[in-house]
Amino acid sequence: MRALVDQYKKNPDMIACAVSLVFLCPEKDELSEIDCLFQYVRDSIRYTRDVFGVETICNPLLTIQRKVGDCDDKTTLFATLAECVGYPTRFVMAGYWGSKDYEHVYCQVFANGEWLDADTTEKQMLGYSPPNPSILYTEGV
Repeated sequence: MRALVDQYKKNPDMIACAVSLVFLCPEKDELSEIDCLFQYVRDSIRYTRDVFGVETICNPLLTIQRKVGDCDDKTTLFATLAECVGYPTRFVMAGYWGSKDYEHVYCQVFANGEWLDADTTEKQMLGYSPPNPSILYTEGV
C-alpha cells in the first residue's frame, strides 16, 4: 500500500483530482481540506469486498474509476489524495474480537500538528477509529 501511495502521489491525474477536491476549501485550512478528501472517499467510493478467497489491492486511479473498493483500496486512495496536497499519512492495521491477525486497515493523516484517524469505510466523521482492537500496528511508530 505504501508503495502505491508513493508512486501515485506523483501522478498528474491524481494530483489534479486532489487539487480539484480541495480547490474551494478555505486556503491553509488543513482540517477543511482533509475532511473534504475524507468525505469524498467515504461517500463516493462504495465499500465492496475483494473477490472471494483472493486478496487484491487496486491502484488509486483504478479505485476512482471503478468507484468501489475494500478497506485497503479506500485507505490507499485517501492516503494518496492527502499526500498529493501535502499531508503526511500512515497506515494503521487492526484485528478485532481476539484475533491475532490483521483484518482491517485505515489511515491516519497529520494535520494541525496531530495525527487524525481516518477510516473511510464507516459512515463516521473524520477522527473515528474502530474501537477495541485486539491487535494494532501503526506504520512508523
